[in-house]
Amino acid sequence: MPALAFRFLILSAARAGEVMGAKWSEIDEKARIWTIPASRMKAARVHRVVLSDEAMAVLKKAASYRVDDWVFPGRRRGRPKALTTLTRALRAAGGGDSTVHGWRSAFKDWASERTTFPKEVSEMALAHTIGDKVEAAYRRGELMQKRAAMMAAWANFLTAPQKANKVVPHGTRALG
Repeated sequence: MPALAFRFLILSAARAGEVMGAKWSEIDEKARIWTIPASRMKAARVHRVVLSDEAMAVLKKAASYRVDDWVFPGRRRGRPKALTTLTRALRAAGGGDSTVHGWRSAFKDWASERTTFPKEVSEMALAHTIGDKVEAAYRRGELMQKRAAMMAAWANFLTAPQKANKVVPHGTRALG
């Protein structure tokens, strides 16, 4: 279960508390949307997360362990897994000194440096608030189609087999 929760965190680019507090009643499987209530959001506003095929696969696997409304149930019935579970899962996977929150930063870096998605699409996916009050007053949409494309691209980036890089040490030449 900890590995599933961590994978879902990475695929959704959500915060640890949002993932560990996720409930099945927040998930619309048909629409592939996870609606996080304002009470659990840092900015105290409802946030809708578009779920990629890979994120949906994680949920399908988690559903096979379902015991209550928590997507990632804790040992005690009626309680979610503890937040520290994610850190332990990261360490067990060989995460070294990296942090759980660092995956949100990795998502933002990927979106900014490796894609052509507009900045506001990744900002909305991360549930960041708009600092400019005028821009915030005029922004009404959620960019759901663009976010769906971005989250699918993120999942593909994370899960696609990587090509082996031929590293050539300085001062030598590649052979073969």
